[in-house]
Amino acid sequence: MEIVWGYLFIFFARIVDVSLGTFRTLMIVRGRRAPAAMLGFFEVSVYILALGKVFARLGQPSYIIAYALGFATGNWVGSLIEERVALGFLTVQAITRLSHQGLCENLRQAGFGVTSMHGEGRDGPREVLLISLRRRLLPRLVKMLEAHDPDVFITVLEARRPVGGVHPEFLR
Repeated sequence: MEIVWGYLFIFFARIVDVSLGTFRTLMIVRGRRAPAAMLGFFEVSVYILALGKVFARLGQPSYIIAYALGFATGNWVGSLIEERVALGFLTVQAITRLSHQGLCENLRQAGFGVTSMHGEGRDGPREVLLISLRRRLLPRLVKMLEAHDPDVFITVLEARRPVGGVHPEFLR
């Protein structure tokens, strides 16, 4: 029974430390240094505990397998957590052939920052919308854009930190 607890400890410790590492890396990329440092402290503490258990039993490949399975699962869990939390900001570029007037007003009323421009595509004039938003609002925005134009072309760009503009709620 003690052996099973050892495997489970290693497996779940790796899930925790790799998930924290995934989330920590994304925090660094988004410029959130202090939370990343705190996550790093816990990440490395759990990592050392798990690694110590494996080193104490290097002659038993099953401990190494538990360690590797925990690592793989931790990557998956970490990405799921990051996706659910959806921290950060995006700039969405939407290109449509249809008139953007009503769409821009609807988007602004829904709380999105919108800048519109005229463009020229292969088949003629296009309307180009640059839309600023919190990352967690992306599915809602895409639904609104596709409801307006099922053929809309959408690209999504990470925005590290918006500065200025008419949407100060981004800074909260």
